[in-house]
Amino acid sequence: MYLERLSLVNFKNYEQAGMEFSPKINCLVGRNGVGKTNILDAIHYLSLCKSYFNTADTQNIRYGEDFFMIQGDYLRKEMPENIYCGVKRGQKKILKRNRKEYERFSEHIGFLPVIMISPSDTTLIQDGSEERRRFINEVISQYDHTYLNHLVQYNRVLQQRNALLKICSERNTYDADSMEAWNQQLVHLGNGIHQVRTRFCTELIPIFQKYYDLISEGSEKVDLAYQSQLNEQDFADLLRTSADKDRAVQYTTSGIHRDDLQLIMNGNPIRRCGSQGQQKTYLLALKLANFEFICHHSQLRPILLLDDIFDKFDSFRVQRIIALVSDQNFGQIFITHTEPQQMMQILHQIPCEHRIFDISSDGQILATSNAQS
Repeated sequence: MYLERLSLVNFKNYEQAGMEFSPKINCLVGRNGVGKTNILDAIHYLSLCKSYFNTADTQNIRYGEDFFMIQGDYLRKEMPENIYCGVKRGQKKILKRNRKEYERFSEHIGFLPVIMISPSDTTLIQDGSEERRRFINEVISQYDHTYLNHLVQYNRVLQQRNALLKICSERNTYDADSMEAWNQQLVHLGNGIHQVRTRFCTELIPIFQKYYDLISEGSEKVDLAYQSQLNEQDFADLLRTSADKDRAVQYTTSGIHRDDLQLIMNGNPIRRCGSQGQQKTYLLALKLANFEFICHHSQLRPILLLDDIFDKFDSFRVQRIIALVSDQNFGQIFITHTEPQQMMQILHQIPCEHRIFDISSDGQILATSNAQS
């Protein structure tokens, strides 16, 4: 699976742009702020129906315009696929496959799997549990549609239960029958989600350690700990014992929406013990492990988006990363970099086809080159 062509209209800093890509390695070079990352984000949009960086779709519309459009031509399992995503202010987002509009965006998730690795991934370490739950959900949803559907249903039931708690508080009443009905649905959906997350984390750990060893010198042991209230207690019992607290605070305090993923190095949270270089290596290895995991479960090689990942890595780790991404197990790769000459030196070490795109300070794609290392 790979992206053959990409077209942009009014997306972020691009008024209009078109690019044709190599099925292997594509390098976007230029100074900071010229729009290299925006191209990666457009590819992410076509896979997951959303930006990697901005939660509001309208934030991605070019300044002064009313809409944006992204269109990509793919070759997937030897079949051509055209994906269109359009956003217009005041209207709903449109996503089409081969000119047929999706009724639900969830139907598209996993069709074109993608892994983005970006400096912004530090939020997984530094921010709250919501970021780490989002990380788990995004990976699993790209190969397990049942999980994604259960997650969507769980969040809807959770909203309804919270709304009921608020109404009961305002009216100083308690509708036990309705609450029990929502509880039963939460328990059914939550237990299934918990089982999938538990299995995912257990299976991911050895793959994660393998990639960390390959990138680094293997001197540290990395680990993941899935933290959930359901690890120790039955979900139905949790809802019953927390009923009074829920009524007081007017929202549901127990469930898989409170889960977290502890990121560990040498037995300690990496947030406290890891250096900047160790944290960056940790996150890179974690994302590459996700690549292999999705590839194994979906039988598709995700598109790999590497945004400025060589910055602050020493030459040893850069060479390790190059060796990994040039492996035949990886498919199409996109790399952004600020130094053209350094990028050329890196590419000379990769024995496969590559294409280079030079992006000017005004966001124009000035030239492309296609070469076989």
